[in-house]
Amino acid sequence: MPFTSCVLCFYGVLEVIMWTEKFTFDPKEGIDNPALVITDCTDSVWIPRPRLCVLKREEGDTYGFNLRVERGSNGHVIRNVASGGIAARCGLRDGDRLLEVNNCYVDDVPHPEVARKIKLSGQQLCLLVLDGEEYEQAVAGSQDLRLLSGTLDEEPCKPPRLCHITKDPSSGLGISFTALEGEKGRFSVNLVKGGAAEKAGVHKGDHLVWMNGAMVSHLTHSALNRMMKKCGNSITILVIDSESEKIYMQRKIPILPAMAVPHKLPFRARKLHLISGPEGYGFLLRMEKTLSGNIYHFLREIDSGSPAERAGMQDGEVLLEVNRESVDSLGHDEIVERVKKSGKQVFLTTITQCGLGFYNQLGLSPLLFCDGEATEKETENIVDVQLSPDTNNASSKLCTVKKGPLGYGFHLDSFLERPGTFISEVASGGSGQRAGLVLGDVVLEVDGKNVEEKYLDDVITLVKNGGNCLSLLVMDQISYEKKKESDRTASNITNREQEEDFEISFL
Repeated sequence: MPFTSCVLCFYGVLEVIMWTEKFTFDPKEGIDNPALVITDCTDSVWIPRPRLCVLKREEGDTYGFNLRVERGSNGHVIRNVASGGIAARCGLRDGDRLLEVNNCYVDDVPHPEVARKIKLSGQQLCLLVLDGEEYEQAVAGSQDLRLLSGTLDEEPCKPPRLCHITKDPSSGLGISFTALEGEKGRFSVNLVKGGAAEKAGVHKGDHLVWMNGAMVSHLTHSALNRMMKKCGNSITILVIDSESEKIYMQRKIPILPAMAVPHKLPFRARKLHLISGPEGYGFLLRMEKTLSGNIYHFLREIDSGSPAERAGMQDGEVLLEVNRESVDSLGHDEIVERVKKSGKQVFLTTITQCGLGFYNQLGLSPLLFCDGEATEKETENIVDVQLSPDTNNASSKLCTVKKGPLGYGFHLDSFLERPGTFISEVASGGSGQRAGLVLGDVVLEVDGKNVEEKYLDDVITLVKNGGNCLSLLVMDQISYEKKKESDRTASNITNREQEEDFEISFL
């Protein structure tokens, strides 16, 4: 019986069977008949299949997994998934690689930052993961993992908005809600034109997701109205446009406050950059118990004219982070030790006591929404700054400083017990300020020469030899520490002899 070709498909593996001559099937020879030639189809394409895992926990519970960077492995590795725990029940498996946290691509984000995103997510967490073997195969094949996560979609959906609405004396909150017909717990927004809600960032046709810390998906329209009446002079709501909501629903991604862009929030955590003076930073740290019975670290007795006052510190603020590390689980002495080890400068994240209470009532971390860094604000309108052509250091700046009557207009200082220099003072209106230098900037290069591993005296010598025009490549301290952490992580992964696993536990 003559055949020319036949195609068989089993479980997505495509094989083409070619008969090159006529033959009669002999059961004794079976499929080993020499006239039978089997070849793989060159058109078959293997596509990795990521999984979406949505984890929900109650207050006091843990998610039940660890996140690691491991030797010999790429990516952020899921390990120690507790049997019967939340992570296991939601589909996480040992060895999975993490691609997204709350709809944010994290495969190329430094490990500490990924862990921080998870910690700040609260009691609900959305993770996109890929099986470990599939991940390694995709990396070996140079596949763009962002394509798997939808990060590079032609029409990405817009993020939700977290809007705080304060009642207007004449028009009230300026918002009402209409139940979508036949869909329990889904409501569209109606606005008073020019009213308080519209000014707070709510758009006509938005859909309501969350109000004052509670999801509305289980509420009836009458229950929502009763909730509105109890809100008093203000409400905080999570909304999203209807088209983006459809995309989230199609992808089965929950819409969470941790994904939101904030609008008109009355309180924001602040990041303060302090550079030590001759007598230190000029403030006291105290552990105090609030009326609610909770114990926090308070900033007290700020000295007049001190680095703390110049950085904007206010008496009675609550300390949240030291150099981007949460102080929640730290004692007084541990925090003091971390400040001392930071050297001559430190970054503190703070919030007022009222602000902390606001976020606690909403069930959100105050660290989700922080005011921008001082360096970002100061450089916002500077035009004489060129972004570095080094794409690996996208946040660095190339500043050309011309020598004026009073010199370059900046001072340098060194890190404690390690090489490296930073801008410790910028003269107001001087050449350094006009060129874009900002207090605290770390110096990466002087006239094209890398100085990251050089000490202060060597860098000063290079500056003095710069003549009347000096080229400085600098980076703000936060970005520089992220870069160094990323470099250390990459070094740990590739250098097996010196490598140590890095693990963050969510058990």
